[in-house]
Amino acid sequence: MNAYQHSKSSAKKWGGSWEDYHELHNWMDSSKASMGDIRHRALRHHTQGLFDAEQIFGPVWEISTGKKIPTREILERHICEDLGYIPTLSDWLREMPMQVWMSGQKRVKVKTIKLTEENNE
Repeated sequence: MNAYQHSKSSAKKWGGSWEDYHELHNWMDSSKASMGDIRHRALRHHTQGLFDAEQIFGPVWEISTGKKIPTREILERHICEDLGYIPTLSDWLREMPMQVWMSGQKRVKVKTIKLTEENNE
């Protein structure tokens, strides 16, 4: 599902219009900008993502009708619609193979340029 479809589903369940929910669902799926396949879900589709959403949007989401809905409930439903359950961040990371570079022991050389006043003009 995409953010629009999730928003329509939320409006059907809690009332209001799909526009009332789009900001939340768009945030949940915004990781598609970096990873265009289902792996984007590893960034927010978990319990930590729900906690982060409450910190950003607040614990309660008010729709145009004045009705207040727990932000967590709306986004829990989003995750369940996509995955069937709500995983933890550990569930996602457990499936990620460890790489040497993750430990910082394999350094990657990055070419840098020295800025001079000539470069800044």
